[in-house]
Amino acid sequence: MKNVNAVTTTLPALAAVRPTFASVAESELDAVHRYLLFLTGNRAVAEDLTGETFEKAFRSWRRFDPRRGTPRAWLCRIARHVALDHFRSEERRQRREERYAVGVAEVEEPAWGEGALGLGLPELSPAEREVVALRVLLDLDGPTAARLLGISQTACSTRLSRALKRLEEMMSNARV
Repeated sequence: MKNVNAVTTTLPALAAVRPTFASVAESELDAVHRYLLFLTGNRAVAEDLTGETFEKAFRSWRRFDPRRGTPRAWLCRIARHVALDHFRSEERRQRREERYAVGVAEVEEPAWGEGALGLGLPELSPAEREVVALRVLLDLDGPTAARLLGISQTACSTRLSRALKRLEEMMSNARV
């Protein structure tokens, strides 16, 4: 019988591959916040949702598997679910308030800044803003962004292309 050398994987070697939650949180905090800011269009809401995202991520950190994707993609998936939950609860809250409200108008600070780009982003649909945030702002690759959105890579690319074309048209019209 031949000698067979078996390679064993030890826990310290596995730990070297897996980053710590603190290092991931520190490196991805700004990216997740920018993503949520794009989704919500409101700085205060984005800050609240960012905190909720990292709280959920911390509680489920032991289930994160670096072989299945990057920490940024994992956090964006959590952030997307947190934002969707927020939008649903906001919709319910607004329906309740409309029944009882006296019609007080609120003034919000623009989330995307001044100028043509700041004026163009709110004109995009939420789906278009989201794909722009994932692909352009967060620099995720096409397959990862498509998985996060739950659509095909082709649909993701098409949505991004259309959104960028609309933005370009709006910005050129704003210059005229």
